[in-house]
Amino acid sequence: MTEITQLMDGILLGECPRWHDNKLWFADWVGQKLYTIDAEGRSTVEAEVASLPFSFDWLPDGRMLLVHAADNELQFRQPDGSFARFADLSGLSERGCNEITVHPQGHIYVNNVDFEFPGGEFRPGFIALVGPDGTSRKVAEGLAFPNGMAILADGRTLVCAESFNGNLTAFDIGEDGSLSNRRLWGNVGQYGNDGIRADAEGAIWTSTGPTVLRIRDGGEIVEKFELDRMCFAVMLGGPDGRTLYMVANEWTGSVDVSKPTGRVFSTRVAVPHAGYP
Repeated sequence: MTEITQLMDGILLGECPRWHDNKLWFADWVGQKLYTIDAEGRSTVEAEVASLPFSFDWLPDGRMLLVHAADNELQFRQPDGSFARFADLSGLSERGCNEITVHPQGHIYVNNVDFEFPGGEFRPGFIALVGPDGTSRKVAEGLAFPNGMAILADGRTLVCAESFNGNLTAFDIGEDGSLSNRRLWGNVGQYGNDGIRADAEGAIWTSTGPTVLRIRDGGEIVEKFELDRMCFAVMLGGPDGRTLYMVANEWTGSVDVSKPTGRVFSTRVAVPHAGYP
């Protein structure tokens, strides 16, 4: 039986976990706070971000990038902790972007569900590539609610979670950051999937509802366990890369959250983190 530890509660809507600088980072989208949890389990509010959603990752030079959906732009964190514009994303869509993943060569991938959620009429979303000069272009379209993205350790493959059809969809990454050779990596079923991460064997950790899964290319599920609430995203980290962090929340289908049902959980796994983020 998998031993699961609760690290933190009191979160309104936890999302976007990252392991960076020996700390776990994550967003509380409804609480509009960016948190860290250190090795001793102490939590710190790193920033307040007036956006739902917002997500973040780091450039190879160490700068944090933040997708600020409310302002429809990509921002970078300045030395004083404040954020400034890196790129205007309004040319991609009138709606703000969702997730971000940065390639080791500096290719910045952001995605967008491209409709009002929840409650709006569905239309397909896209993945866009943002360059170092702030220019952006769509590199993949026709995705059924694109969500978490992971780049495998060799830097040649990007996998995107599609929340509305349960697909994990893979692409080859070109030298210029373009995406091609779209293919099905696997499918998690009717409850979809969200934030994903890759490990050193090239498998993907994802979730469907409260069920957390490890899936190989081709769709084989090789590990599986249950949480007591819906898992929104996972991250591999810790000093040896073998701690699986999970942010989970009760979900009623609305972001009008009034009770802090969000939790951060962790468990130990055999295969360490690899890839990006």
